[in-house]
Amino acid sequence: MGGTDETRGQGATERVRAYLGSFTSAGGRGVLAADVDPETGALTVTGATDAVADPSYLTLAGGVLYAVSETAPGAVAAFAPGGPAPRPLGAPAPVDGSGPTHLSLAGGHLLTANYTSGSVSVLPLAGDGTPRPAAAVLRHEGGGPVADRQEAPHAHQVLPDPSGRWAVSVDLGTDSVRVCALDPATGALRVHRETALRPGYGPRHLAFHPAGGHAYVVGELEPAVTVCRWDAEEGELTPLAEIPLVATGSAGPAYPSAIVVAPDGRFLWVAVRGTDTIAVLVLSPAGDEAIRSAAVPCGGAWPRDLALDPSGRRLYAANERSGDVTWFDVDPQNGTPVRSGSVEAPAVTCVVFG
Repeated sequence: MGGTDETRGQGATERVRAYLGSFTSAGGRGVLAADVDPETGALTVTGATDAVADPSYLTLAGGVLYAVSETAPGAVAAFAPGGPAPRPLGAPAPVDGSGPTHLSLAGGHLLTANYTSGSVSVLPLAGDGTPRPAAAVLRHEGGGPVADRQEAPHAHQVLPDPSGRWAVSVDLGTDSVRVCALDPATGALRVHRETALRPGYGPRHLAFHPAGGHAYVVGELEPAVTVCRWDAEEGELTPLAEIPLVATGSAGPAYPSAIVVAPDGRFLWVAVRGTDTIAVLVLSPAGDEAIRSAAVPCGGAWPRDLALDPSGRRLYAANERSGDVTWFDVDPQNGTPVRSGSVEAPAVTCVVFG
């Protein structure tokens, strides 16, 4: 990801900053900026902007920080990441959908997954990187057996595959993952294949193995990870196995949220709300098998997001209900996160680095 290089004499390292999203409707400060201590990983918040409502998910690309506005109707805002607080770059752009929960850059366009309206929007970018209103919208169809959560489509994530040939959208409401072709000239999205998962699974997020041949889909309504084969040539996702994230007979609800794969492909981590834990999975060398090895407390309540720092040595949990970001040192031998510290961030929902 992009960032700001600062040289402070011979042997200086690249400056790393963190950006946090939060729900302003629940007392959050909007989009926050923080300095990252290179030795300890500690975050120090330097400023915030509430220029856009409920910026629940962020991404940093091409030197521009983007945030969804998880509202009805939804929007996307752009920020300059330099300075103590992110600086808004123009007015937010409408996505022609409601409740966007995720965004990513693909094919020179900004894509948003709109949870409430069950759609994916494609926004062109101006020369300075600021988004324009949606040029195309792909509306999902279908539902699932969980009446109060799957009465309609609910797109939760959209991201490019490692080859850059496909845009992949994960829909909690339809128990499926759609592989789409994106026309870079018009922004039009076309469904190439749709992979069905177990009814009632409620897929939320997907992460690819660094080798590019496998992907992992986390269920929100069923606490599990589905290991899949990914064929970039054919644009085909094939489920292989489902790995439970909580022990059999565990009491209380469990609602997984974010999923992160280690840069070397050895480990996978999943945040689980309700149990307020981070599940650790060990991956096989090929990435086609996963074994749940541990679960550790997330350091707060309701972990909505997980992120690795650029070094891959520290893991950060955005704990929404306790209002903090907790960071962990990752044991290089077994992948277990060891709590190191935390910083207050009310209603925090997302962490990105740059």
